[in-house]
Parts: sequence; structure tokens; C-alpha cells
Amino acid sequence: MDQKELISFLNSLEDYGIPGCDCIVYLNHKPVFRYMTGYADKEKTKPINEGTYFWIYSVTKLVTCAAVMQLVENGIISLDDPVYLYLPEYKNMKVKDGNTVKPAENIISIRHLMSMRSGMNYNISAPSILRALKETNGQASTLDIIKALAHEPLDFEPGTRFQYSLSHDVLAAVIEVASGKSFDAYIQDHILQPLGMHKTGFELTEEKRSAMADQFLYNVLSRSSKPVSLNNDFVFSPNYKSGGAGLISTTDDFILFLDAMCNGGVGANGSRILSKESIDLIRTDQLNYKARDDYIKMDWNRCGYSYGLGCRVLIDKTLTEAKSPLGEFGWDGAAGASAIIDADNHVAVFYVQHVLACDFAYKTIHRRVRDLTYEMLQLAS
Repeated sequence: MDQKELISFLNSLEDYGIPGCDCIVYLNHKPVFRYMTGYADKEKTKPINEGTYFWIYSVTKLVTCAAVMQLVENGIISLDDPVYLYLPEYKNMKVKDGNTVKPAENIISIRHLMSMRSGMNYNISAPSILRALKETNGQASTLDIIKALAHEPLDFEPGTRFQYSLSHDVLAAVIEVASGKSFDAYIQDHILQPLGMHKTGFELTEEKRSAMADQFLYNVLSRSSKPVSLNNDFVFSPNYKSGGAGLISTTDDFILFLDAMCNGGVGANGSRILSKESIDLIRTDQLNYKARDDYIKMDWNRCGYSYGLGCRVLIDKTLTEAKSPLGEFGWDGAAGASAIIDADNHVAVFYVQHVLACDFAYKTIHRRVRDLTYEMLQLAS
């Protein structure tokens, strides 16, 4: 297995303003590649290492949707249940109609939330969110925020279009109500602990903060990154556990989840978190033609992909030069993390950096990591 091309590419990223990165590849429950390069701090005194923590941001969504599918498997919820069965605030939604609003004709279902067809948006400064924070002196819980968010009008009728949104944060609240546990406790008990993921969680403790990579903001014109705070703007309060962007992890810890997802729901330690059938459903295209057009317009690099139950999924090889097979799925994060899951070849890839607003990651790095990985494994299709 020739790793030189992938290593060379990762080493080159410093020339493009990426301070440090980490990449790990699992095949059939075994690590077959691991490479770290660059530094975790702005002073360039701490090399990226196995203990470096990162916000993984929207890669969190994969975990949240796996948790929802656990509840579906156990008969606790159904994908086509109305959200209002668990959050009554979502029963009589309003939808925008030009400069006014009108009652929504369609109800929001769990499936709509998972597939980003709810009609919601990603306005993290929505009046309802700010009001909930003010009323709780900045201590609003997950349920406080999500219940308040129901007062915001939808951008379109549920089920008709695709729009990236806070839908998976709403799923976190559904999980709380349906399971009777806090969202973070449910994730800990049913996914993290069974897989032996002891470094992953929602709490930025002092220990994790001291071991976390500095966070940077990318400047595309100068191809450079400047340090910014470690704040995660999608975590609205200390009591808010974001189902869409709230997890903190290390590379060697989070790969355990991705490895389980590419091996029929069974982790390297033998623990099962999901059935193969549930994973196949997660990676099944959920979008009609119009919604898929919305999805591709997010970023033309998504050509050949559509969206399943919380993830991108490769559906058409004629529209992309991707070396991965049909059915490859995963998602990315706001600071440049990328998860790639191949349930047919049992391959999991996790690339992580800590650079916000880095289009270079989504348009170039993630695709190159994907393709060089498949060339390295001699699985390129």
C-alpha cells in the first residue's frame, strides 16, 4: 500500500494556510493509515498529536441521525411521525408567503428534519433564539431553544425543497422527549460508551480546552489563517447541546463511530449500535429532482451526490470524478473536518483541521483526501 501521495498532499497543506491537520483511515475495523502534520497552536510550538481535540461541528449530524435511527429500530418513534407528537409547539407552523406568512399546509415529519426538507433555515440569530437566551439569562437548554424556534416561519412547505438548517438541532430535542434522557446523556449511553469513545462529548472542559487545537479563520485571498477564539457559535449556551454541531472529539476517537457505520453498525470492539438495514436507509437518497437541485446549488462540487437521512450520498458516478463507489456517504464540519463512510468496502476516513470559513477544504482538500485514499487502498472505481 503506497501512502506517499496522500502524505505528500497533507504535507502541502501548510503552503495553503492550513496550520495543522490529522487524517486516519480504517479498513475492516483496522487502522491502515494515520498521518498528522503541522501545529495545534498559533505559536507553532505544539505539533498535532493523538490527544489533540477539535470541534467537529456538523459532522455531529451523523451521530444525531444514528441516534434517531436507534429510536426507530426500537419502535419508539417513526420516521414519518409528525414532529408535534414530541414537540407540540411544531403543530401549527407558519410558512413565508411573500412579505407575509400563512398557515403551513404540510406538517414537519421526523424524516423531513433528517433530510433537511423541513422548511427551516440556519439563522442562529433568529429572534426566537435571542429571546429564549434573554429570558433564561443566557442559560437556555436544548428544549428551551428548540421550543422557541417553532415560532419562526418556515421558508417553504415541509417536504417540498432542500435547505440546510437547524433541523438536526430539533432532532436533539425530539431525542430528549422520546427517550426521556437529555440529548448528551442519550448519546453517551447509546453510542459513545458502547463504542469505547471516551474522548468525545459536548462539554468543553478545562482539560479538553487545554488540549484543543487553536481555532483559525481562513483568508482565501492570502491563503492564510488567523487565530480566533475557541467559541462554537452553534452552541448557544452552556446548557445547549447542539445536535447539529456540538461535538468535540479527537481523530482516533471519532473514527470508532465512522468505523461502526461502515461495518453494518458494529464497532471494532464488537458492540452494535445500529442494524445494517438502518445504515442502508440512512444512505438512501431522500430528495426529489427539485430538492436535489437545491442541494447541488449549495456547492457545485456536490454534483453526483444527493442527500439521505442526515448525510451526503453518492448516487451518480457520471457527474463526478470521485474515486469512491456509489453509496459512499458522510458529511463535513464548519472548521474543515470531513467524514467519509463506505459501507460496501468497509472503509472509514476522518480528516480534521481547525480552520473556519475554509472553502478550500470543501472544494479541494476533502475531495483529494477521498480520492487519494481510494488510490492508496487500490479500491478506486
